Amino acid sequence: MADCNEDKIEVHPFKPFLPQGARVLMLGTFPPKPERWAMPFFYPNKINDMWRVMGLVFFGDKDRFIATDGNGYLLADIKQFLQEKGIAMYDTAEKVIRERDNASDKYLCIIEPTDIVAMLASCPTITAVVATGEKAATVAAAQLGITTPATGCSTQAAINNREINLYRMPSTSRAYPLALAKKAEAYRAMFHSIGLL
Repeated sequence: MADCNEDKIEVHPFKPFLPQGARVLMLGTFPPKPERWAMPFFYPNKINDMWRVMGLVFFGDKDRFIATDGNGYLLADIKQFLQEKGIAMYDTAEKVIRERDNASDKYLCIIEPTDIVAMLASCPTITAVVATGEKAATVAAAQLGITTPATGCSTQAAINNREINLYRMPSTSRAYPLALAKKAEAYRAMFHSIGLL
């Protein structure tokens, strides 16, 4: 898919999380290296804001999914919450090369993108795809054959006689220059428009 400077290919470490009856598929780009994980699940970096955003949006508590020691996550609670809300999770890349030794999307070379259309075909109840950052949104939009939406907006696609809305949301990485409350506000508006709030 792209020319890369290194030859070490990383394969996605997680299987897609696809609860039965899921209505929303959230897609990041690719997990950070395992040494940065606080749990073996999506958005595992302890300084990523995803699970704080989810806590604020759905429970009014940014620490709802944070372990009591502050260094990890409550993985069982996260999975139960996602199942109850019908939120599926995966990423837009199956295989990547990191051009620098970090988790930045800017230096992530996608060797094999996820087949998002096939994933949607296997989950007929999904009506919205949520890309959590610019690169994820660009990859998803290309696969769905639509224009990449602006941050906080959506674009509609027709996939196998289904209408799918692709939302582009702010990245929950701490490197993305937006306050936690503002990120939560954007995600709250998106989940409200989907009907999960």
